[in-house]
Amino acid sequence: MFEGIEFLNKEMFWLLLILPIAIVWYVLKHKQQTPEVRLSTLKGFKLSKSLLPKLKHFLFVLRLLAIALIITAIARPQTVDVSTKTKTTQGIDIMISVDVSASMLAKDLKPNRLEALKSVASDFVKRRPNDRIGIVEYAGESYTKTPLTSDKGIILRSLSEIQYTAIIEGGTAIGMGLATAVNRLKDSEAKSKIIILLTDGVNNTGEIDPVIATELALEFDIKVYTIGVGTNGTALSPVALRQDGSFVYERVQVEIDDKLLTEIAEASGGKYFRATDNEKLAEIYDEINQLETTEIEERKFYNYEEKYRPLVLLAALMLLLEFILRHTIFRSFV
Repeated sequence: MFEGIEFLNKEMFWLLLILPIAIVWYVLKHKQQTPEVRLSTLKGFKLSKSLLPKLKHFLFVLRLLAIALIITAIARPQTVDVSTKTKTTQGIDIMISVDVSASMLAKDLKPNRLEALKSVASDFVKRRPNDRIGIVEYAGESYTKTPLTSDKGIILRSLSEIQYTAIIEGGTAIGMGLATAVNRLKDSEAKSKIIILLTDGVNNTGEIDPVIATELALEFDIKVYTIGVGTNGTALSPVALRQDGSFVYERVQVEIDDKLLTEIAEASGGKYFRATDNEKLAEIYDEINQLETTEIEERKFYNYEEKYRPLVLLAALMLLLEFILRHTIFRSFV
């Protein structure tokens, strides 16, 4: 009955202690007002089987219920409808630059590096509801897969569609992947602009040197977080294609240019991470998520609806019923 209802004046419920006091008073008064007549025999008296004398106590019950309802009404029952409006006061624009070279199919992360990245990056996107995010793919060359957008459905769909393709020129052009992401962020007016650059190799191709791309990031006040993906030692990696299009896998030494990735990150105010397994990759994205927080302004609107009026009306009806019964049906007994 009172689900979702709050009472503004809860202290008024102490008045309910009046009810047991009234009951005790009524019982004592009733005994005092009932005279006793002692007779040796009841012969000659016609015994009445009317229930009205016993039902007269119903009048007192009505009065008690009316008092209880009035006290409840005084306690000010009300429902509160709270609506929340959030506004991003200082958002962040994020470009995720993903290496999609063949080496990203290595199986040192499960089921492979690329699929592990897609899973972790999707979780990261879901935790950034108020930021704009875009995606860049690169191997021997780079291109924008998804421009900056606040539509997380588009980003998640784009991430799920990322895959290795022989259409993109082979190799690892870290400078190109970084420069393309910078180009997408340079005109942004966001409070903070960041790039998450992920690779599993060394810069071995591309028209733009990673150092030049880093200088471009600095010029446009863009922070770069770099992630090197791959275990220490060797990993089961694709080395050739069979006639049916499937890969031949062999143990290959993992080579990641930690020095270059560290220099890129530190020069731009970011941080370099090394992901040697799925758990470490998830921890890295979690740390970036905590490092780059978005300021949110939240406003709450309260709509109060008073619920005491029906209680007062019901109490009034009970008192009226008690008055009518007392002066009609029970007139001879009270």
